[in-house]
Amino acid sequence: MKTLSSLSQEDLQDKRVLMRVDFNVPIFEGKISDDTRMQAALEDIFFILDKGAALILCSHLGRPSGQGFEEEFSLKPVAEHLASLVGAPVHYVGDIIGEDAQAAAGQLHAGEILLLENLRFDPGEKKNDEDFARALAALADVYVNDAFAVSHRAHASVCKVTDFIDSYAGFLLEKEVITLQKMLSEVEKPYVAVLGGSKVSDKVGVISSLMKTCDAILIGGAMCFTFMKALGYETGKSLVEEEWLDKSLQMLDDAKSFGCKIILPVDFIYAEAFEKDAKPYISEDQAIPANMMGLDIGPKSSELFADVLAQAQTIFWNGPMGVFEFESFAEGTRAVAQAIANNKDAYSVIGGGDSVAAISLFDLADQYSFVSTGGGASMQLIEGKVLPGVQAIQE
Repeated sequence: MKTLSSLSQEDLQDKRVLMRVDFNVPIFEGKISDDTRMQAALEDIFFILDKGAALILCSHLGRPSGQGFEEEFSLKPVAEHLASLVGAPVHYVGDIIGEDAQAAAGQLHAGEILLLENLRFDPGEKKNDEDFARALAALADVYVNDAFAVSHRAHASVCKVTDFIDSYAGFLLEKEVITLQKMLSEVEKPYVAVLGGSKVSDKVGVISSLMKTCDAILIGGAMCFTFMKALGYETGKSLVEEEWLDKSLQMLDDAKSFGCKIILPVDFIYAEAFEKDAKPYISEDQAIPANMMGLDIGPKSSELFADVLAQAQTIFWNGPMGVFEFESFAEGTRAVAQAIANNKDAYSVIGGGDSVAAISLFDLADQYSFVSTGGGASMQLIEGKVLPGVQAIQE
C-alpha cells in the first residue's frame, strides 16, 4: 500500500485548514446525546489550532434529501456542543460553498474554528461533483481527511476535493487504516475473529479475507442460521438467506483449507416473534422449533465462545450475537463482550456500529485495545478493499 500523506508533515502556520470530520451524531431535542465521534476528532482539532492555523470543519448529518436546508439535519447544535468541548467559540455558518461561507472563511483568524452547514444539503456532495469540490477546496489552503467512517464513500468532500488542494490524513484516519490493515497480516497467534449481524451476504468478503489469517472464526447473530440450515439443522422461522446456502458450505470448506476453524453456536435462545417482550426459550441443542425464531446464541455457546476467546492473542469483533437491544436476548452479546474484555493479554479490535453500541451499553468501551469509528469503512478495509477516501490522500 502507498503511504498516507500525514498531517504532521505540513507547516500549518497562518494557513486555513479544511478538515472533513464525522460529526454525524444523534441529536434529541436540539442536544447531542452521544458525542463519541466529536471527541474522536479533538486530537486533530487541537493539533491544527496549536500549529497556528484557522480551522474550517465540514461534515454531514443524517440523510437529508440533498435539495437544500432541512432544519432537523442542521449542524448548528453540533457547533454549539463543539464549543463546549474545545472551550472556545465555534463560528457556524448556515452555508457550505456560497457567499456566506466564503466570507466566513475569509474572516477566520488563526486559532479560530468555523463549522460549515451539512454537506449533504447540496446534491454535489454525494455526486462527487467537481464544481462543488473545487468550491469547497477554495475555502482553504490545506485539506485534511479525518472522517474514516465515510472514507468508503466516493463523495466530493472525501475524494474529489483532493484534486484541488494539498491533502493529508488526519491522525484518527491514520490510526484506523494502520490498525485494521494489521489485522489482515501482522498479528500474534492464536487469532480469533467474532462475526455477527443479520446477513451472511454482508459478511462474505470479510469471512473470506479473515479465514486466510485467523485460527478460528466464531459466528453468531442471525447470519449463523444460514450456515446452520446449510448443514441440515432445523432453523424454524429464523432469518435464513436461502440463496446463500451453497456459498455458506463452500466457505466452511475453504476455511478448512486455510487451517481456520469456523465455530457455530451449539444452542440458542429463541422466541415466537421478534418482539422486546417475547418470552425467551433455551434450546437443548442446535435445532429450533418450526414455530420459533432464534434471537440470540445460548448459554452453552456463550461459554464455548468465551473459552476460545480466552486463549486468543489477537481478537477482531464485528457484529452482535443476538438482538442485544432487547434485554431478554442480550446475554450472548454481553458474554462475548465480557470475554474479550477479560482477556487482558490479547490485542482486541472492535469494528462496526452495532458492536460499538453494544460495548457502550455494557460499559466496556475502555476495555479494548482499539475501537474503530467506522462501520462499512472498517469492513471494506478488512475485506482488503481500497477505500476511495484513503486512496485520494496516498502519496
